[in-house]
Amino acid sequence: MPTRVPFSDELRSALGSPEEATLLDSSPRSRVWRVQLRGGGRVIVKQIAGGGGTGADGDRRYAREVAALRLAGRAARPGVAPSLLGTDPESRVMVLEHLDDLGAADDWMPGYAEALARLHALTGPADAGTLPGWSGPTAADAESFLALARALDVPVPPGVPNELAGLIDRLDPTPHHSLLHGDPCPGNDLRTATGVRFVDFEQASLGNGLVELAYLRIGFPTCWCAMSVTGAPLAEAEDVYRSTWRSLTGTDVPGDLADACAGWLIRGDALVERAHRESADHLARVPAEDFEWGYVSARERLLHRLGVVADLTRGHDRLHALGDLGAALAARLLERWTALRPLPAHDTRPRF
Repeated sequence: MPTRVPFSDELRSALGSPEEATLLDSSPRSRVWRVQLRGGGRVIVKQIAGGGGTGADGDRRYAREVAALRLAGRAARPGVAPSLLGTDPESRVMVLEHLDDLGAADDWMPGYAEALARLHALTGPADAGTLPGWSGPTAADAESFLALARALDVPVPPGVPNELAGLIDRLDPTPHHSLLHGDPCPGNDLRTATGVRFVDFEQASLGNGLVELAYLRIGFPTCWCAMSVTGAPLAEAEDVYRSTWRSLTGTDVPGDLADACAGWLIRGDALVERAHRESADHLARVPAEDFEWGYVSARERLLHRLGVVADLTRGHDRLHALGDLGAALAARLLERWTALRPLPAHDTRPRF
């Protein structure tokens, strides 16, 4: 992996020349440096790796992140993302504002929820097409979930297939145009002196912000550090999100949180890290093997999600049969694998 920071003549002319650069830890999909500019301050330089053989995948991810950062730049002070200072599309390089991260805090969720709502409220129907639409669950996901129940010898209530079809229709992102981060996980939110800022927008999209507010209940489904948020901290964070959204848009948050959580439940790809998504039916793997991602296993993630959906859908007019199935599946998981642990509590959020 090259350690020399890629800084074009155009970037040098606009921003100054790098004096020293430190290569930082990042995912295999990118390279990130902290750079001291001559006669100026520090910046972050991010280069998107190619991937996909021809580099087309890297080009798409680069364009997606740049577009999302420009949309996020609309936020009134304080911002919700680092400012985009310069770009070099040929090398897939972006130069970002350097942010001083204050580190994790026990009371991190209200600030996280407020920043998430502010991010989501930045875009609207006029922004359609600037980013891909959010990818929701599909009929194949629904069938995989039903097949999991059959594999575990859990009877499927007659109403569940129709409920799942209705769920997929209601989660269609087409009517919604909120700026979604795509992976709003601990570590992608920096706590700064002026509030929370989100970084790493490679998976940004447009859709209903409720699918990311659901992260708090459903256990951060795209994150290695899954965790459980309950009780007063959960209620406070959700109230902060909803009140912030209302103050910015003049409307209530659209949609049903039960739908958003159920959508994450039936997605097998939400049991594995990004590199392994769209490669197998991961729900079908659960009866035969318990695979880990981070410090939590797939069965433990699934158990948490089943419990959340069962709790949210008691008496629900459109998902009550799915809730009954979720409760039965949770009981079967605990019956077969008695050593399954609950997700870590939110106060054990990993320190980066």
